[in-house]
Amino acid sequence: MNNNNEFMRIDRRSFLAGVSKLLGVSALSSILPSIVAASEVKDTLRIAIAKPAGDINPHKYTGLWGVQDLVFEPLVKYGHDGKIEPGLATEWSVEDGGRLLKLTLRKGVTFHDGTPFDAAAVEWNLKRWIGLEANNWMNSSRLYAGTDIVDDDHVNVRFKEPVLGLLQEFAYVRPVRLLSPKSVSGDGSYKAPVGTGPWDQVTAGNEGSAFERFDAYWGDKPSFKYLEVKVLPDSRGRMAALRAGDVDLIGGAFVSPLTATEAETLKGAGIDVVIDPGTTTMIMAFNTSRVEALRDPKVRKAINLGIDRAAISQVLYRGLATSTGNLFSETVPYSGKRFDVPRRDTETAKSLLEEAGWVGGPVRQKDGKDLAIELVVSEEQVPGSRSVAEVIQSELQEIGVTLTIRSVDHASRHSDIPERKFDLAFFQTFGAPYEPFGTVVGLFLSTYDNGVDGKLFIDPEHLDPLVLAAMSAPEGEMEAALQKVYDWLHDNDAIAPLLFVPGIWAHAARVKGFQSPATEYDMPYENITLAE
Repeated sequence: MNNNNEFMRIDRRSFLAGVSKLLGVSALSSILPSIVAASEVKDTLRIAIAKPAGDINPHKYTGLWGVQDLVFEPLVKYGHDGKIEPGLATEWSVEDGGRLLKLTLRKGVTFHDGTPFDAAAVEWNLKRWIGLEANNWMNSSRLYAGTDIVDDDHVNVRFKEPVLGLLQEFAYVRPVRLLSPKSVSGDGSYKAPVGTGPWDQVTAGNEGSAFERFDAYWGDKPSFKYLEVKVLPDSRGRMAALRAGDVDLIGGAFVSPLTATEAETLKGAGIDVVIDPGTTTMIMAFNTSRVEALRDPKVRKAINLGIDRAAISQVLYRGLATSTGNLFSETVPYSGKRFDVPRRDTETAKSLLEEAGWVGGPVRQKDGKDLAIELVVSEEQVPGSRSVAEVIQSELQEIGVTLTIRSVDHASRHSDIPERKFDLAFFQTFGAPYEPFGTVVGLFLSTYDNGVDGKLFIDPEHLDPLVLAAMSAPEGEMEAALQKVYDWLHDNDAIAPLLFVPGIWAHAARVKGFQSPATEYDMPYENITLAE
């Protein structure tokens, strides 16, 4: 890893929220008329999506993640618990100290248009994204050195330096998935969504998209022939459509979000609801560069002990979320040893503040200044966060801290957070498949510009060296190097982990075998059967 810290600028929202660029849809277009004949509905899985799929070119950042997942496949897959599994590559090895990726390709695979999948197709796809400046937020692109075709079934990809999270990056939904070389115009511009996946797109529009099973698919074929995604922008409309039998499946952070309250309403109506622990963590950040009091670890620890995580889970997720004292869930690779969940302890919190020199009441003071802190919240980023802030406000008042709440819209948050215009703020880790490296580097390394995401905590003197050591550690030493980062964050109360954000899905009774996807960016169609 480059120790000069010359990292490319990255606007994560360009790839984690590309859907925001899609055309808006009128609330009048509530339920898409069935694209397939009524007689075929029994053989069709109907999934609600909040926005149109848009341009699902796998090498761009504009389409809806889950819809791209239906059509295009990666060389390797990100499985549950972070396990890297075979995709279009059956075997792989990382050699030459992490600078060489050797791939053995799956035989007998064809694209939907009949084009063979082989080493030439892999090289053609790589040239469309890897090494290009727009994709240099990915280490594999930034450090790319070249591609060598060994034969039709073997490809070697070379890098200038060892690539942190290489296999995880090759499992992303975009821009790494494979497109047919014949699905472009003469000038090389994208023309049609032709992949190797189990679904072939038949129609697409602002009301939804329809797919037909690709019967020449190399892997396990879906048990049903058709799949529809219907655009239902309003959550109440999605709930009504599910209850009426017009759609079969709703949920997921990027497909058709469902709140805990909505999930409980559906469950009360007899609808099947599935709660997944999730791989994203909600965290409260301390900005030590803006508030002198927060530079003292005792003050940060007092705030950590002054809040009730169970109450926060109840407000946001009706108790469905698991409280935590860890940066990552155990489902994340290299997530580290488990720290105890901090219990609310007002007496210890008060003692810590006394030791730090903050005395008196009802608002504590030091050197004539009140212990007053501001918490920035955005309902667009975390629905319900204003209510959570009010809970924290009341709790911190008990230990002598005055908390003011400033609500901002999504755009304002995107400008305030990277500019460090906050005292306290809610953050979320990036989630699978971007963990643990995406969050550790993106949210803690002071020299890494991650665009609108900002930083959870900055300490160039003490924390940066630990992150850099983890970035450059060989695979056998990676776990121990990351643990040093986690230990430092914990020992210094640098952050306040709150809870693991659950994945929430609801489905019709005719959907059998539903399993939450490995990441929030995948569409959950695998293993499903449709009852008569």
